[in-house]
Amino acid sequence: MAPLRNIYQQQAHNKRLTLLVMGMFVLFLALLGLGFDFFYLGTISESAFLPLGTLLAAGAGSASAWWSFQAGAKAVLSSTGAMPLDANNPSHRQFLNIVEEMTIASGLPKPSVYIVPDSDPNAFATGKNPQQSSIAVTQGLLDTLTREELQGVVAHEMSHIRNYDIRLMTVIAALMGTILLLSDWARRAMWYGGGSRKGKRSGGAGGLAAILLVVWIIGIILAPVISQLMAFAVSRKREYLADASAAEMTRNPLGLASALRKLENAAAPTASIKRGAAHLCIVDPLGRKVNLKEGVTAELFGTHPPIGKRILALEAMAYQFKTVTTSA
Repeated sequence: MAPLRNIYQQQAHNKRLTLLVMGMFVLFLALLGLGFDFFYLGTISESAFLPLGTLLAAGAGSASAWWSFQAGAKAVLSSTGAMPLDANNPSHRQFLNIVEEMTIASGLPKPSVYIVPDSDPNAFATGKNPQQSSIAVTQGLLDTLTREELQGVVAHEMSHIRNYDIRLMTVIAALMGTILLLSDWARRAMWYGGGSRKGKRSGGAGGLAAILLVVWIIGIILAPVISQLMAFAVSRKREYLADASAAEMTRNPLGLASALRKLENAAAPTASIKRGAAHLCIVDPLGRKVNLKEGVTAELFGTHPPIGKRILALEAMAYQFKTVTTSA
C-alpha cells in the first residue's frame, strides 16, 4: 500500500518522480543507440569503440525529455483538437464561472481553459506547473452534466494541478509518443539494415556482443508495453487522491460521484483523445473493459481504477461529512 502523504509531500514526490522518468527515458534511448552501434553501424568491436549511435540517441533523448517538460502540454492540447472557449456559448460561460470558483477554493492561479469538440463526456488537466496549467473538457461533458456535477469534475482536475500530477503525467504522455516512434524506427533498422551490415563488425565481439544484441531486441519489443504500463500505474494512483481532494474542495462528494456515474454510462469512446494521452483523463477515453474490472490484469493494464470503487469511496466521504455536520 502506498504511503499516505500530505499535499506538500505529494508535490515533492511527483517532482522527483518526473525527473526519474525523464532520466530512465534518456537511459533507454542510450541503450537503443548502443544496440544500433553494434547491430547496424558495426562500430563496436574488441579493438575499437566509437559509440556514435549511443551519443546521438542520448543527446536526442535529453532534448526530447526537455522538450516534453517545456512544451508537452501544448502538444497534448494540440493532439486533442482543444480550442478556446466561445464567449457566446452559455455552457462555455458556465464552465468558465465554475473554474473561477474552484480557483478561489483551491488557492491556485487560474488555469487556461479549453473545449475539445467531442460528444463523449471527458476532461483532463495538463501543464508544467500550477502557474502554467490548463483544463480541457469535451463539449459532451458540458452537455451531459449538471452544474453541481461539473463543479466536481473541475475540482478533480484542479486537484491534479495542485498535486503536480499534471507535470508528471504530461511528461509521461509526451515521452510515450517518442518511445513508440523510436522503437518502431529501431525495429525497421534492424529488419532492413542489420543483415547487410553484419560484415562491418569484427568477428571478435563474442558472447558480449550477442548478449547486447539480445538485450537490445528485447528492449525494442517491450519498450512500448513498459512505457504504457508505467503511465497506467501512475494514472491509477493519482485518481483516488484527486477524487478525495475534489470532495474536500467542493464539500460535495456526491456531485463528483454523480458525474462519474454518468461518465461510466456514456456509450461511445472519446475519439479526439488518443492512446498516448488516455491516462490524463478523468475516465478512460478509449472505453476499455479492463478499467471496469479488478484483479491482477486490471492492476497491470487499466489506466484508471474501476469507477464503481471511486463512486463508493465518494459516497463514503459524503456519509462522513454528513455525520460530522450532524454531530456538530
